[in-house]
Amino acid sequence: MAQSSMSTIICPVVLCGGTGTRLWPLSRKSLPKQFVPAFSGKSLLQLTLERFSVKNTEDVFPHPEFKLSRRVLCVGSAEHDHMFYDIAEKSEVELDLILEPCQKNTCAAIVASSIFLQKKYRKINNGDSLVAFFCPADHFLSDPQNLLRTILKAAYFTDKESIFVLGIPPHFPSTSYGYLSSEGNLESDEFLRVRQFIEKPDFNKASELFKKKGVFWNSGIFIAEPSALLAACSKFVPKVLDAVELAFGSFSGSEGVRLTLNEKNFKECPNISFDYAVMERHHSVRMLPLNSQWSDVGSWNAFAELFPADAEGNRNVGKAHFFKSKNNFAYTTGRRIVTLGLEDTVVVETSDVVYVAKVSHTEELKEAVKELEKNNVNQALNHRQVNRPWGVFDSIERGERFQVKKITVKCGGRLSLQRHKKRAEHWVVVKGKALVTRGDEVFELSENESTYIPIGVKHRLENPFKSPLEIIEVQSGSYLGEDDIERFEDVYGRLTDGDQQNLGD
Repeated sequence: MAQSSMSTIICPVVLCGGTGTRLWPLSRKSLPKQFVPAFSGKSLLQLTLERFSVKNTEDVFPHPEFKLSRRVLCVGSAEHDHMFYDIAEKSEVELDLILEPCQKNTCAAIVASSIFLQKKYRKINNGDSLVAFFCPADHFLSDPQNLLRTILKAAYFTDKESIFVLGIPPHFPSTSYGYLSSEGNLESDEFLRVRQFIEKPDFNKASELFKKKGVFWNSGIFIAEPSALLAACSKFVPKVLDAVELAFGSFSGSEGVRLTLNEKNFKECPNISFDYAVMERHHSVRMLPLNSQWSDVGSWNAFAELFPADAEGNRNVGKAHFFKSKNNFAYTTGRRIVTLGLEDTVVVETSDVVYVAKVSHTEELKEAVKELEKNNVNQALNHRQVNRPWGVFDSIERGERFQVKKITVKCGGRLSLQRHKKRAEHWVVVKGKALVTRGDEVFELSENESTYIPIGVKHRLENPFKSPLEIIEVQSGSYLGEDDIERFEDVYGRLTDGDQQNLGD
């Protein structure tokens, strides 16, 4: 048991690699659901990180025998690098970051985290032990304090071989979740033992499981010593362990880390989930129930359940009005949604897509998005508004030989020094102040002032001032694709072989 050591360090690990296409068009590859500020301006990742901030953990930690690491480790896509630190700052947590060059599922992410934590804490030599707590970045949880107390209990009974999973008491026969069948009795036992992992069932099977005792939803939340996880992976999936170890290169462990795994080695890693690779075959899987409202927010139906219903069963986020309508969900990012005589329907409005589906068909959305991708529909992958390390741009209008963008540069933001071969640009400052590089000139622009960037001229836009900068950019030329960009300097490290790949400004 972990309590035999002088002290146990509990390290939160947040898995952020999902794409969340089942919440399209709100969630897309360029901005997955964990980054979307859909909960009163907060994203699921922010809500997840906030659970580990000092102010939200002080009632549970410090504990006489357990210390919660004040640094949270996130594992996610290198494509979303710049979003992590902004959200961590809002969440008031300190961040370590492992960036994956390509998606390889949860087993690779958990192996990478375990290797990282062992390297980081390799100097522990005073009897302290190390326990990692893994949670997805895109799950909703109503009671963070109860989660922390449950983690603490699991850590207390963690040993050199066991892996804990948190089970959710089911409150309806869901076909969207995997199930855990357990044995034991919490009235006499400290924890339950997992007897079987059950894949997502059909409705009849789910109804049978719902009636049985000792059956829980699988939350995908794990607690274990990193050494136990690596030993299990070495036994069951050694190719994953070997590939991820090689992808670490010469990294030896330190504080304040932003580590990008080696792409060549990481690509060799098998694409497999941790449940399938390890948990379903491991001999010592323990479970504790998590008594809290929980959702993996894995569909529009699951998302809708997180919001209150009116007397007719209608739910909404944003400006929606229901007339002679029942059991609908409406989500709007700006324009009003009005329904008349509509039942059992989901309506989602974004700036560039309106999605309408019968509730009974929402689980099929993932396949529909795949078809959109095959047909080269840009909205299948990208939002109209695109996040960048320096801020955001919003493609307002586009026509033959022209495009209009609204560009917002945060304080301290600096676009790359670049040029375009096929387009010229006009910039008009509408808010704040800009520092502009144009050829050999460097000058400031204030509100209502403008400049022109001819084709082929090196240029840069930056905001070293104390207020956000907003400009309107009008592009004109024979080709307006985001890959018409040649970078010469970039403070965000984007001068790579992949520099021409749709990175935008």
